[in-house]
Amino acid sequence: MCGIAGVVGAQSPPEALQAVQRMTRALARRGPDSEGVECWPGAVLGHRRLAIFDLSDAGRQPMMSPDRSLGVVFNGAIYNFRALTAELVAAGAHFHSRTDTEVLLHGYRCWGIDGLVARLRGMFAFGLWDNSTRTLYLVRDRLGIKPLVYAARNGTIAFASTVRALRAGGSAGELDEQALAEYLEFGFVTDGRTIYDGLAKVPAASIVRWRDGVLQTEEYWTPPAVRATAGPTFEEAVEEAERLFLAAVQRRLDADVPVGTLLSGGLDSGLVCWAVTKLGADVTAFTVGTPEDPEDETPDACATAKELGIRHRVVGLPASAEPGVDELVSAYGEPFACPSALAMLRVCREVASSAKVLLTGDGGDDVFLGYPRHRHLLLAQTLARMLPSQASAWWHTARGAFEGSAPVRRAVHFLDYATGGLGAFIDAHDGLPTYHQTGLLGERLRGVTVEQRHIPWSVASGRRVLSEYLEHDRRTQFVAEYLTKVDGAAMHHGLEARSPFLDQDLWEFASTLPFTVRLRGGRLKAVLRELARRRIGKRMAAGAKRGFSIPVERWLVGRWLPQMEDMLRSSRLAADGWIRPEGLRAELAASARRGSGRLQLWYLFVLEAWMRAEQTPSSSLSPCFQGADH
Repeated sequence: MCGIAGVVGAQSPPEALQAVQRMTRALARRGPDSEGVECWPGAVLGHRRLAIFDLSDAGRQPMMSPDRSLGVVFNGAIYNFRALTAELVAAGAHFHSRTDTEVLLHGYRCWGIDGLVARLRGMFAFGLWDNSTRTLYLVRDRLGIKPLVYAARNGTIAFASTVRALRAGGSAGELDEQALAEYLEFGFVTDGRTIYDGLAKVPAASIVRWRDGVLQTEEYWTPPAVRATAGPTFEEAVEEAERLFLAAVQRRLDADVPVGTLLSGGLDSGLVCWAVTKLGADVTAFTVGTPEDPEDETPDACATAKELGIRHRVVGLPASAEPGVDELVSAYGEPFACPSALAMLRVCREVASSAKVLLTGDGGDDVFLGYPRHRHLLLAQTLARMLPSQASAWWHTARGAFEGSAPVRRAVHFLDYATGGLGAFIDAHDGLPTYHQTGLLGERLRGVTVEQRHIPWSVASGRRVLSEYLEHDRRTQFVAEYLTKVDGAAMHHGLEARSPFLDQDLWEFASTLPFTVRLRGGRLKAVLRELARRRIGKRMAAGAKRGFSIPVERWLVGRWLPQMEDMLRSSRLAADGWIRPEGLRAELAASARRGSGRLQLWYLFVLEAWMRAEQTPSSSLSPCFQGADH
């Protein structure tokens, strides 16, 4: 884990060097162990290091080939680097370190960029400069675990691990109003945009090539499709999942520093802890507790730790604690309002005192289908395949007559999904429409929408709605919220977070399993539940989905109400025309009466704090980027 940065193609080497130095300073928390900058004619690479493998100076970055024709800055972990090292040594390569980073240099020289990336197993974002061909490669791992952002214009490209670092380097333009709308819709900015004009995120599983001012982006991997023919039986699926999962955990225990693990009251982190104990590793499990709150998961986590015999530490986050929004803003370069990020930040702060690598349970719900929406969409898909093509038009005409109680609304939405597919599912989300209905949006956002709400409805989409949703989710919420949450919190406290469920072999295997296997008998995450039943016990297997949840909707109008009122009393959002102050006051009063705030109120609270912290100027472009078109 590290922070990376670079500028290539700039006409002014001193300005490029200064920009990279500003970016590496902004990345200091991602790499607290050391800092490095290297220059070539027309190219500067910078790095902040969090040392995990080979803690000596041999692992410092930027790392270069002996003749300086190649240079690389790398963030992440390549779990098969020892096997790749052996293969490259057999081919004649001479290694000077025991790091995974050096594999990138020798692997690129031996196999080329495409051959190298095809062989990598792990999480990675790296910039590789080939001075002989004057080519920069920006590469992001298959699922997008590690972030990478760039700005390319006027014959120059700058890149960094975070949006905030690029802005510090002078690459960011004005606020992107469409990205701001996405944040209000989802509580995060998707990977298709950045909060500032002029920046772009390298997509997951992609290689961006830059040469002489010309950019090319290539996607090098997609998850395999669900098997069209008969796949493994349920029993076979459980056995293979166990084998692949244990191998994934084993790979992620490899480090030259202490390792810890998260333990919520749920299934996925419990399985990670089980695997750790089975493999004989000596680690401590950490849990975030919310004492005196009904959602507190501490009792379940403690029961799991006792059953497994693993060392366990509970980190308390009482309701009387400060909201922690300042740390949330500091840890994430863009406005980010995932409530569980508060808990993730708290536990990472605690873990950092005793470990530098943290195993998590992220990804199990996403590929093994653990969310209720997965089951609902499978049922809708099954119904859609029984409906005639004209059913969509009929239902569109008739649905207005079906209004009423919550159960009726749920039935209406279910028929929407069957007759409208992915477009209907996304339209059911209560994001921007809630702001419009409550009169919260100011003049600058009046009438705004997001492109995700323009996906057409059709029965054809309904017949494959679960497959379409999974692909859509992989490119949106999964990478922009779930993975961003973990990376931002861990890196803010100098930790390397690793999730076995994001292992390539395990992910590809699970992706091919029929939905009827992954949701066998209508049970969410049926394969993992059966594995937990066999290896941990019935209590764990039967438990409801749990995570490091923070009840921000209740706390906003309870213990946190004074802070909320104080921050929004002289709102910058209102002063700049993004929201209506009278609408905000009315919504806050209504929330206090209900005893629970809408999630959208929390989004505004976080956005207000982010706006104040950023103090966005009209432009922060450095001279080498001036005159760019946004």
